[in-house]
Amino acid sequence: MEYPLGDRLPPPEPLEAVLPLGAPPGVCGDVDYELTSSDYYFSSYSHFGIHEEMLKDDVRTSTYMHAIQDNPHLFRGKVVLDVGCGTGILSLFAARAGAAKVYAVECSRIIEQARAIVRLNHYEHVIELFECRVEELQLPIDPQSGQEMQVDVIVSEWMGYFLFYESMLESVLYARDKWLRPGTGLMFPDQATLYLCAIEDAAYRRDKIDFWDSVYGFDFSCIKRIALTEPLVDYVDAEQVNTTACPILRVDVGRVTRDALDWSVRFRLTATRNDFVHALVAYFDIAFTHCHRPLGFSTGPAAKSSHWKQTVFYLDQALIMNAGEAIEGTLACRRNASNPRDLDIGLSYRFRGKKMSARNTLRYRLR
Repeated sequence: MEYPLGDRLPPPEPLEAVLPLGAPPGVCGDVDYELTSSDYYFSSYSHFGIHEEMLKDDVRTSTYMHAIQDNPHLFRGKVVLDVGCGTGILSLFAARAGAAKVYAVECSRIIEQARAIVRLNHYEHVIELFECRVEELQLPIDPQSGQEMQVDVIVSEWMGYFLFYESMLESVLYARDKWLRPGTGLMFPDQATLYLCAIEDAAYRRDKIDFWDSVYGFDFSCIKRIALTEPLVDYVDAEQVNTTACPILRVDVGRVTRDALDWSVRFRLTATRNDFVHALVAYFDIAFTHCHRPLGFSTGPAAKSSHWKQTVFYLDQALIMNAGEAIEGTLACRRNASNPRDLDIGLSYRFRGKKMSARNTLRYRLR
């Protein structure tokens, strides 16, 4: 992992200080609940509807198509591994770009449709599909080495909400370390950058969060405590953004280790106008730097919308900021101990302005 602000800000607070292992989420008091996504992660990807949404996401699918098909010199005659192939669209792009062999692995039952799609498009001589977890995959034996085949390129659409949700990157790194050809092997994509900014969002907070303070005159605030701990995944209007955007984390997919997927980083957001800050917002950029002409896309509020949207973390209170004032703090993330596909996220912030001062440590769970 690389930390873009590492040389300009003090070190972040330790991960354990901001986000103790096993700590329950809490923004306005701790909330203890055991619901996780472990039971429905793979089953949800068995239904065609989620794949329809991703395939129709032009930001996602068109960028992958151009990154692969516009660079046949990187794929022609090569062996490719598609991690989490879904309906097989990335495998088909690689086959059309001239790959000699594509190994496609998928754990959900959508692989039955992927097999049919491969046959319908007459690529069964190139694409071989495996129904299993990546960690259970066994590639064919290379007759020359007597070992499992090595691959020249790994393609995967591993990114989740907040970049890391569902922890699929961990499986991609497992595949990289086990099968990617040392020295010459390529990761597609190979770079990701996580950003943070702040927004004014009084209307939505009032409608979705503060609503629970009085429901037909009754106090439902216990639900408000839960709602605050669950980051909102939604589209943010670029006009709501009222601070600078801060690149907080860069991921080199070719080098990052699995241990680095739990992290703690500093941030500093400077107000660009006099306004109220109700929430911090995270989004990410993706880059394919091995291409002849580097390609990529952004999931930020000012970019063309994608199915990743943005991830919104509501604060415990509204901050009254003047232009030029700054929020500083630490953002921390770790895979949930009970279900690593869920994320525990900690936010420690400090603000001292002309109108008010505030500081707190907040904990969220993305599930």
